[in-house]
Amino acid sequence: MNDKKTPARTEERADIQPARSDPRAVEAFVRQARALAQSRAGTGSGRLILALDATMSRQPTWDLACEIQAKMFDAVGRAGALNVQLVYYRGFGECAASRFVADTAALKRLMTRIDCRGGRTQIGKVLSHALKENARGRVNALVFIGDAMEEEVDTLADKAGQLGLKGLPVFVFQEGSDPIATSAFREIARLSKGAWFRFDRNAADTLAKLLSSVAVFATGGLAALEARGRPEDRLMIEHLRGGRR
Repeated sequence: MNDKKTPARTEERADIQPARSDPRAVEAFVRQARALAQSRAGTGSGRLILALDATMSRQPTWDLACEIQAKMFDAVGRAGALNVQLVYYRGFGECAASRFVADTAALKRLMTRIDCRGGRTQIGKVLSHALKENARGRVNALVFIGDAMEEEVDTLADKAGQLGLKGLPVFVFQEGSDPIATSAFREIARLSKGAWFRFDRNAADTLAKLLSSVAVFATGGLAALEARGRPEDRLMIEHLRGGRR
């Protein structure tokens, strides 16, 4: 990554807030997601949150990431038993979330219209949001895709531990090799009893398969992964069981 980030403390608010930098864009995002929810939400048996770092450092590989994430939505659509919520952060305090929807094709189109903007990470908001959503109704998994961490790691670790106690694992997919992010992301995965993976252009196909494994896990747990039994499923099982020791 050319745009390397350095750690810094940031003020965190637990609630997901509308955008300040471009309120009309985020309002349109939420309005479309709500329209999808009215027609399709509630039809699946599992719930998964997909959270994206859309800050500027991810711009060089954003199209690749969207393509990979779209493959996950395709896998979810084939499973037919999962509601997905899309969360992203970027810019100056901009962090938005859709409703949970089963229409993954429409949600995929919505995701591809997000563009990257400069700003600090807001991972704490994402973890707090997941805790609140889980309190409203069971969330089976949180997927986070990002490349940097600029927050107080102990605060993030506390929230990850709370997610672990609630049975909500975080599956962290790290782009790049920033050591500060690696350390924090591994700890978030460990404390939440989830899994951590690294990806780049050379591992795009592997990542897409692992994301489909997360979708299977969210709908049927470890038993569903064992029943499907693909190589990526076995790898995911290994990581999950390691995190539960």
